[in-house]
Amino acid sequence: MAEGSPSDGLGGLADRVLEVGRDAGLVAMGICDTEPFLEARQELLDRRDAGLAGTMAFTYRNPERSTEPARLLRNAASLVVGAMPYRQPRLADDGDTARSDGVTGAGDVAASGQRGTLSLQARVARYATDDYYAVLRAALERVADELRRAGFRAHIVADDNALVDRAAAVRAGLGWIGRNTGLITPEAGGEVVLGSVVSDAVLPTTNRSVADGCGSCRVCEPACPTGALDDGRLDARKCLAWLVQAPGDFPREHRQALGDRLYGCDECTVVCPPSRLASRRLGDLPHGERPGPTVDVLEVLRLDDETLLERYGRWYLPGRDPNALRRNALVILGNTGDGFDGATAAVLERYLADESQLLAGHAAWAALALGLVARGAGVRSRRAGHRGAGVGAAARRRAGAVDAGQPARDHPDLVRAGRRRRCRRRQPGLGV
Repeated sequence: MAEGSPSDGLGGLADRVLEVGRDAGLVAMGICDTEPFLEARQELLDRRDAGLAGTMAFTYRNPERSTEPARLLRNAASLVVGAMPYRQPRLADDGDTARSDGVTGAGDVAASGQRGTLSLQARVARYATDDYYAVLRAALERVADELRRAGFRAHIVADDNALVDRAAAVRAGLGWIGRNTGLITPEAGGEVVLGSVVSDAVLPTTNRSVADGCGSCRVCEPACPTGALDDGRLDARKCLAWLVQAPGDFPREHRQALGDRLYGCDECTVVCPPSRLASRRLGDLPHGERPGPTVDVLEVLRLDDETLLERYGRWYLPGRDPNALRRNALVILGNTGDGFDGATAAVLERYLADESQLLAGHAAWAALALGLVARGAGVRSRRAGHRGAGVGAAARRRAGAVDAGQPARDHPDLVRAGRRRRCRRRQPGLGV
C-alpha cells in the first residue's frame, strides 16, 4: 500500500477489507481518497455540451454531484472500489438450455444460421444475462460489514448516478480507460461491473496509475456496429447499448445496425484483446466460438406486460414500460425475420393495429423490411395463399395503415410501404 502498514490499525483494516472483497468474488480491488474527480467532471461537461450524451442522463444529469464522492456520506474519507466480472454462462452439451427468465443458452438452433431458425432468436449482451449488479452489491455488502464491525460508517454505491465509478476505479488502480471508453482491468479485461463502498474510515490508499494497455490497438472502433467510437470518445446518440434502453422511437438510421440484439451491445468489449485473454484464463468459452444467450423474439411479442417485467425487469426499461422491449423485438423481426412465415405475419398484423403508435410504427417498418404488404384487410405474407387476419378500420387509423392507396399520415414507414407496393407492381420481384 502507498501508506500505512498491516501493523497499523487502519492499515490492517484495509488489508482485511481487500481480502474480504476478493473472497466475495471481486476480481479487482483498490482504495482511493474522496477528492473530487475534476478531470472526469470536465469530460462529462464537454461531452454533454458537444451533444455526445444525447438523451442519456445518468451521471451527466449532475456532473458536480457525481464527481464529488464526499457528498455520498458525511465525513467521507475513503472509497473501497471493486470490480465484479460477468461471464458467459457455460452451455449444456446437449444444446439449448432454457432458463427461468426466458434466456436460452446458444446451442444448435441459435448457431444454425438458417433463415427461419436464427430469425426467431434475439441476442442478449453478456452483461445482461444475469443481475451482476446484485452479485456485486452482495460482495460490497460484505466489505461494508467489515468496516462497520470496526466502528466506521459505510455506504454502498453501485449502478448509481451519484458516482462516476470508472474514475474511482482508475484512481484506486483497478485499470485504465480503454478506447471503448470502458474500464479495462488486467485481471478480467473490460467485462466487469463496478461499485464502491464509501466510508468515513481514513484508510491507506492504493492510489496508483495502471499503464494504458491499449497502445496502438483500435480493434474496438471498427467493431462498433454504428461507428459510435472515435479515438476514445463515445457518441451515445449512436451507441446501441444506450439506444435499446432509451425511450421513444428507435432511430431509423440505426435499426438495421441493431441486427438481432434485443438488449445491450458489447461488441467493443467482446473484441478487446484483454477481455479475450481474461475469458480464456477465467475458464469461459472463447469469444466467437458460439453465440451467446438468446431470447425468442416472437415470444417477447406475445407475452403480456406482467410476464415480461417478471422475466426482464432487471433490465433498465424507461418508465418500466415493457413496450421498450417489444419495440426492439419488432426491429429485430424486420432485420432477421422470415417474410414467408405465417407466424411472423400474424404477429405483425397484431402490432400494426396496436393502440401504441410506437409499436404500430415499428411494426410498419418491420413489415416493409420483410416485403410484406400493408393492405386494407391486413398483412399479406409472401407465401402464396397465406393472409393474416383482417384489421379493423379503427385499428388501421390508429396505426396509420395504408388503405386503398391512401397514404398514411402518422407513420412514414407505412407511407413508404404503400409506395414500395406500387413500385413492385411496376417491377415484379423487386427485393427489399
